[in-house]
Amino acid sequence: MNSHYIYFAILTASIAGPLLLSFDKKVAFYKKWKYLLPAIFVPALFYIIWDIIFTHLQIWHFNDHYIAGLKMVNLPVEEVLFFFVVPYCCIFIYECLRCYFPKLNSSTHWNIYLKILALFLLLTSMFFYDKRYTFFSLLFCGIGLLLATSLSSWKKYLPAKTFCLSFLIILIPFLTVNGLLTYLPVVEYNPRDISGIKIYTIPFEDVFYGMLLLLLNILLFEKFRNKKQTP
Repeated sequence: MNSHYIYFAILTASIAGPLLLSFDKKVAFYKKWKYLLPAIFVPALFYIIWDIIFTHLQIWHFNDHYIAGLKMVNLPVEEVLFFFVVPYCCIFIYECLRCYFPKLNSSTHWNIYLKILALFLLLTSMFFYDKRYTFFSLLFCGIGLLLATSLSSWKKYLPAKTFCLSFLIILIPFLTVNGLLTYLPVVEYNPRDISGIKIYTIPFEDVFYGMLLLLLNILLFEKFRNKKQTP
């Protein structure tokens, strides 16, 4: 394979399974695409802007050896697709868990756990004010979790227990994909802007970067779904 298509190949392999299984009769994920697409688009726009700014600031950069060369502003087209492919896969896993385990109800305890995590992330981010990726990934994730578990207009759309368990399951494919991207490397981080804590070759900050993305996707997915079902 031409090395310039490696990133694209990773994305294709990632979405192939969830896309084919979307027609499973029990989950029938394809019937929920009308809620899914806007739920993916809005967070993708936020992340693409974030990515454009951080690439411009040289907090990270992309290895030309593993990308096709087509770009949107300063981002490889594959990186733009990442924010659509990964959320599709993640919400698919979330929905499978929800459909196969319908009694997996949330409780106030799980909301409390997420609030504690939010406060921890906000506090910890202050210790990394000079590490731009660490600071903003922890800060944004902390703010997102705090608002999602505190505002009555949003917390009703967050099944906290299912979200947490889904995220733990999603970590496996998420870290696998990120592991490939950072091992080759397709993407390289400026060491001055990360904490230096890694899961193999993956900056630890990526966990919370991904958690916020999943949080935004699920909140909007549930909001659009419930809005459509309301008479």
